[in-house]
Amino acid sequence: MLKQRIITALILLPIALCGFFLLDGLAFALFIGAVVTLGAWEWARLAGFEAQALRVGYAAVVAALLVVIYLLPALAPVLLLLAVLWWLAAIWLVLGYPDSSRYWGGLPGRLLIGLLILLPAWQGLVLLKQWPQANALIIAVMVLVWGADIGAYFAGKTFGKRKLAPKVSPGKSWEGLYGGLAASLLITLLVGLQQGWSVSGLLLALGGAALVVLISVVGDLTESMFKRQSGIKDSSNLLPGHGGVLDRIDSLTAAIPLFAALLWLAGWGSL
Repeated sequence: MLKQRIITALILLPIALCGFFLLDGLAFALFIGAVVTLGAWEWARLAGFEAQALRVGYAAVVAALLVVIYLLPALAPVLLLLAVLWWLAAIWLVLGYPDSSRYWGGLPGRLLIGLLILLPAWQGLVLLKQWPQANALIIAVMVLVWGADIGAYFAGKTFGKRKLAPKVSPGKSWEGLYGGLAASLLITLLVGLQQGWSVSGLLLALGGAALVVLISVVGDLTESMFKRQSGIKDSSNLLPGHGGVLDRIDSLTAAIPLFAALLWLAGWGSL
């Protein structure tokens, strides 16, 4: 399994780096769109579509919607707002699982939730790529999420006692959450000091980083919730040794639109 994970990572890493940082404009939108479309194919299974044709059909619908969104950039603020509202609702659904599953709306509701997760994530990345210091922004949100994951792993392994959401993801603990949050805030603090940010700017950055990290945890737990309900361990086996695309981007699907929304509110970019 370890050898498989390493081989997959060595193949995917240069592709991901080139796609994220060397592509621009339409090429970047298409690259991220391909990733999101694969995620949609996986989500269709979590939603309840077993037939391959139905899963491909759902992915095709998502791809078509991405084209529409790309051609209508005025929809960007609407998508970011919907994403923020959805992820706030997801907190309640995760904390209330399994009783909250009755509010998902059955198959139509699950398919709609997939759109609320995937479309704004694509939109958020496309916006970040268009704004000043585009690549630095993309790196920033990824480092926040990955830093939190690493901090949570070690803190949870060392100090973890109280379960965060035992009915959704028994392996996660409150101590891990605190450790992940602390790691990301430390990274933000060090960057801010190195860049010479003002005290007010640093405080705003720390507050924004905390929100992004916390919502990224909700993104992770949300996918875990749907996988648990479906009795599925991995969203797919597209990435040998790593599971599926959604398993790798679940935290980012929540973090990216909130990150973009916060930057927009701070006046970083235009919508």
